[in-house]
Amino acid sequence: MFNGINIRKGVKIIDIQDKYSYQMNHYPGAVNIPYDELMNNYRNYLNKQDTYYIYCKSGKLSKRVNTVLSYLGYNIVE
Repeated sequence: MFNGINIRKGVKIIDIQDKYSYQMNHYPGAVNIPYDELMNNYRNYLNKQDTYYIYCKSGKLSKRVNTVLSYLGYNIVE
């Protein structure tokens, strides 16, 4: 699942899978903030000065989150 991910130093990794899926398999060092929680409370979790890599298992939800957060001015890498 994580083959090919090359995260730059200093990038914060956020896994938006549900808690069960996160516990079963996640990228080392990733923080779990489930999709709904992140989208409803992004201001509580994110800082516009930081850079984030956001992922989920399929990539569909993370693409949506990346688009929204980038539009809102957050630094998102894909």
